[in-house]
Parts: sequence; C-alpha cells; structure tokens
Amino acid sequence: MSVSLPSSSSALFTSSRQFLQEGSCRFAVRSETLNFLYKLQRSFPQIRASTGNASPLETGLSTELDAVSSFSEIVPDTVIFDDFQKFPPTAATVSSSLLLGICGLPDTIFRSAVETALADSECYGQEDPKARMSCFYNKALVNVGSDLLKLVPGRVSTEVDARLAYDTHGILRKVHDLLKLYYEKEVPLERLLFKIPSTWQGIEASRLLESEGIQTHLTFVYSFPQAAAAAQAGTSVIQIFVGRIRDWARNHSGDPEIEAACRRGEDPGLALVTKAYNYIHKYGYKSKLMAAAVRNKQDLFSLLGVDYMIAPLKILQSLKESITSPEEKYTFVRRLTPESAATFKFSEEELVKWDQLSFASAIGPAAEELLATGLGGYANQTKRVEEFFGKIWPPPNV
Repeated sequence: MSVSLPSSSSALFTSSRQFLQEGSCRFAVRSETLNFLYKLQRSFPQIRASTGNASPLETGLSTELDAVSSFSEIVPDTVIFDDFQKFPPTAATVSSSLLLGICGLPDTIFRSAVETALADSECYGQEDPKARMSCFYNKALVNVGSDLLKLVPGRVSTEVDARLAYDTHGILRKVHDLLKLYYEKEVPLERLLFKIPSTWQGIEASRLLESEGIQTHLTFVYSFPQAAAAAQAGTSVIQIFVGRIRDWARNHSGDPEIEAACRRGEDPGLALVTKAYNYIHKYGYKSKLMAAAVRNKQDLFSLLGVDYMIAPLKILQSLKESITSPEEKYTFVRRLTPESAATFKFSEEELVKWDQLSFASAIGPAAEELLATGLGGYANQTKRVEEFFGKIWPPPNV
C-alpha cells in the first residue's frame, strides 16, 4: 500500500506479519494485539469525518468506535428491525432485500408502507399485469424510502432494478419514475441517492443523471477501471466490496489487477480501495468512496480516512466495548489522506479517459464474475418480491 504504517509505539495495535496462502494469492495479514477493557462509557457516537491525521484516545474519545468514527463515517450494516436503536444508522438503503425482509415480518413498522403501495389506485387501474407490478414495486420502494428518511439524518439510497443493468435508458426511466414519486411525497432531492450497478451502461446512466443534479450511488465495483470510470462520470458515491474481492482472490487466479496486488504482499480488496481513494483525491474528482463487505476490525483500521465504511454489527459492538485506559497513549493513524494520494503513482494505462471499449477490455475476470453474481442475486430478489406481491395483492382489509 502507498500509505505508511504506524510504528508500534504510536499505533493502537502491535502488529505481527503473517501471510495467507490460498489459491494463487499470497498477501500480508496483520494480527492485532488489542487491550480489551469491558466497560461501556458512551452511547453510539455522533459520526463525523476528520481532516486530521491522528486522533488521541483521550477522555472524550474513549472507545475504539469513537476513534474510528473521527476519521470515516461509519454506516452500520444493520437489520433495521432489530438494531435500529442500538446502532442507529446515519444513512440507509431501500432495496429488494429490504422489501423481502419487510414482507416476512408482519409486525414491522414498514409493513404499512408496503400495503399502502399495493392498495394504490393508480397501480390498481393498470390493465397490463407487468406494468401494474412495476407500479406496485416502485411505490413500495418509495413509501419505505420516505419512512426511512424520517429516521436517519443522512441520505437514503434507492436500488434501481438490477435487470436494467445493461440498459442505460431503462435505468434513466426508472430513476425518473422513482424521483417523481419522491417528489409527490415532498422529499428533497439532496437527500436521495439512486443505487445503480457499475456496468458500463450503469456508469453512463450515472453520468447523465449527475448532469441533471441527481445523485447516484454505483455499486458492485470490483476493479480499478470501474472505480476510475465512475469517478470520471461524476458519481456521488462509489461502493467497493473489500471482502468479496479477497474471497475471490483466495480461490481463483488469472486476474492481473488482483495478482499485482498479491505480488506486492497486499490484500487486493484493501488495495483497490486505497488506489481508488488516491485516484479520486489526486485528480480532484467529486466522488465519495464507500468500503463495504468489511470483515473485521483490521479492515477498518487499514482504511481509516475513507469517506464511508459499512460495518457489521458484531464489529461495531467490539469497537464500542474496547476501551483504552487513560494511562495508555495509543493513537489511531489515518491511513488514507489527500497528502498520500498526491504522491501515488499511476500508470499511463490507468489514466486514460475511459470509454466502453477500453472499459470492457480492462476489467478482469474477478470483476466480471463478481458483477454477474451480484446482478443475479439482486435480480432474483426483485423477482421474489414481485412473486410475493402477486400472492398478497390486493392486500387484506383494503
């Protein structure tokens, strides 16, 4: 990685270098020796990003969670029905998987939002079953999204149908349809994101939507060409899945980008986030970077300074319960900084103005396979929601 590691005297953890050898990828893994004092002193903190390079663990920042949150905005990967109060999210996503969860829990506060969508007279009057189902689905997403906006201080990202991933105009129509429904509920545009798969057609749709002032959130980013093309498109949020890239590397070979990271002794998922961050900051793009599929605390510590990190609840709980005693002068160190980005070296091939041809030829087998898997999963979830709606429509007592 291009950013320097802290010395053992200044780091929160004392690291010992191990190596993981699975498949063809051999990269360094750092094991941390942490001081765990089980004493909860603070409730979930207000999360803010810091521009500083170090954050001492003093009285006001007594937990690991406090310190991590001073560098990056932590978005809890929370099941809203169970842990909303324990780890209240600052932002949220309304998606096919969320709708499935709502439909499976009859007592959730969001169930009425779905039932109201299924009783909508505009949708009810659609003669074409496909158009009627699309109307129901759009209304359900927006109804739930509007309810979520009342519960989180930040933005809500609304998933665009993954079956449109290779249809730029289809994505544009879908976003405009959803946006019209949000406008009817008087939701301000600045509180909305639209979550789009990072195919070339999705990136192009993002570029066009951003030119209209509509914020987009590109997901399923597994390669540098995807991240760079998204940044060039002006995408508001770019989401990289750290753990999924690592999993692929452990069981596959043949991806030049991943194998280059492995030869440097780097975790390929962490390396991609670092490289994308450096590209965005070195060349002045407006995009914010989100690290997802974070699997452990070391992942968080390695990415301090990235704009957003989606963290599982078990990691947040561990961070919250880990207290550093006042006499210990440990410090968390920001790993990703604009200063380090300025010195990062990119190859000429990486600095091209991406188009569809160069994009298609540059993304490797890992991104192709992981993108296809993600799209298939999202499309299947959407189909399951539609099948469920078909069984319960019209809803009872309507």
